[in-house]
Amino acid sequence: MRLAVGILRQSRDGRSEEAARATCEDPWMLLNGINHVAILTSDTHRFVEFYEGVFEATHQVVEEQDGFRLTVVWVGPSSELNVFQLDDNTEHERQVPMFGRGRLDHLALEAASIDAFDEIRRRMIERGASDGFVTDFGPVLSLFFRDPDGLEAEVCIKNPDAVPGVNHPPGTPASRYHASGAPPPDRLAGPPG
Repeated sequence: MRLAVGILRQSRDGRSEEAARATCEDPWMLLNGINHVAILTSDTHRFVEFYEGVFEATHQVVEEQDGFRLTVVWVGPSSELNVFQLDDNTEHERQVPMFGRGRLDHLALEAASIDAFDEIRRRMIERGASDGFVTDFGPVLSLFFRDPDGLEAEVCIKNPDAVPGVNHPPGTPASRYHASGAPPPDRLAGPPG
């Protein structure tokens, strides 16, 4: 366990604990990822159709009573969206620029493979939910989208073209999707806010 003090542990491939942590490959981490994210919607059916249609997610209505519905949408083997629909609640309508949304700004889903990422991207573009721009952050490729309620989120995948130790800022076009020097979309052109 991590409770041992003052020992520089080595990961399985001989890297220090700090190096393993920097790439999220720490074999001693006490977490296994995100279990769920709670989301408000005004239209559960529309929400479910989007996530099932794009991601092939599955769902189950867990509770339904006067003015209240809770639906679980599974987006991975152990990850789910807990979707709440409450009559007369308009919080889902509040959309503000990135970093002005409160404590939870956005969420990112992990594609199962690069082929799955490509298919998700195709479906997002087809639905008008994404401009299709893929950002190369170095170790990760990212595709931003907006769901039917306007929630901004991303789909990420480990970058098969990554160069170890090289990171890129937001707006860096991924060469496997965009020509060299392609400008980022307007939403990434200026400072956050």
